[in-house]
Amino acid sequence: MSKPRRSYYSLRRNASNNVDRILLAHSVVHGAMAVGGLLNATCGNATELIIAILALANNKVAVVKYSLLGSILSNLLLVLGSSLVCGGIANIRREQRFDRKQADVNFFLLLMGLLCHLLPLLLKYAATGEASTSLINKMSLSLSRTSSIVMLIAYIAYLIFQLWTHRQFFEAQEDDEDDAYNDEVTVEETPVIGFWSGFAWLAGMTLVIALLSEYVVATIEDASDSWGLSVSFISIILLPIVGNAAEHAGAIIFAFKNKLDISLGVALGSATQISLFVVPLSVIVAWIMGIKMDLNFNILETSCLALAIIITAFTLQDGTSHYMKGLVLLLCYVIVATCFFFDQIPQPKGTGLGMQPKNSEGGGFVST
Repeated sequence: MSKPRRSYYSLRRNASNNVDRILLAHSVVHGAMAVGGLLNATCGNATELIIAILALANNKVAVVKYSLLGSILSNLLLVLGSSLVCGGIANIRREQRFDRKQADVNFFLLLMGLLCHLLPLLLKYAATGEASTSLINKMSLSLSRTSSIVMLIAYIAYLIFQLWTHRQFFEAQEDDEDDAYNDEVTVEETPVIGFWSGFAWLAGMTLVIALLSEYVVATIEDASDSWGLSVSFISIILLPIVGNAAEHAGAIIFAFKNKLDISLGVALGSATQISLFVVPLSVIVAWIMGIKMDLNFNILETSCLALAIIITAFTLQDGTSHYMKGLVLLLCYVIVATCFFFDQIPQPKGTGLGMQPKNSEGGGFVST
């Protein structure tokens, strides 16, 4: 059981990280900062999408919900926090600055995604005693599927906004002081391999990852039993840490080089892509497969998501950064991880992720 999992972790960390960095370096050399950040986020999120589809094929809806939620939290708190800490320490003599425009756009979209998660959750509390549980879950499922379509439309609009109409918002901006400083410490970067060669490697690694991901999905519950850890901790904390290794490494490297705009593009762009593309796409795919998956992530999980978005937004509101801001984000992630680590409530087997569905309609999942 552990051997396939170690193979997956090692391959995901080494192969995907190397390919992502090659593609991102190629884009940066040609002045395409926005494309570079988008490529890094897209390549890094390929594993999450593969795991989500495989989990849905095994009717493990809660695996999908937990792993995607963990990816968003990891990008907002762990990846971004580590980048700000490392960048602040490496550039401790000066205050790092970044363009707030791209951060603002990402947070607007993340808040929109949060709204789509809150409404199905609030339906449960807004319903009166006359409404049956099956009716509430039917309403939640219909609302979630409609919201998912809207979220996908919003993500397409975001790509048009980012890559064409307002591309300048996502390009790295440097003032004269930055240029003078970076001239002393920057070495010219050149691509290691060609753009299409990088994509060929990516396609091959993605195929191998798809095969190994089946072992990951199939052994989560067994790993929970053998390690003595809650399934929520494994799915929300451990899996995303490994799954986001590519984004993590890339964001930290560019933060060290005082290129916070690219680091923000990687971390926030990845979180936005998971929230507005991978999550709603999973709902649509489940709909096509005849599986009832909604956007109700339950009160604890949704609260963690909301607070992570709010804390990160306040951290980046003034367009400057230092290591203290990153440290606060990291400590918030530790608190969230501790919360799920102590979630040791035993769950019956055969319920997907160790979480028992509320009812046959598939509306959300609850601990028992």
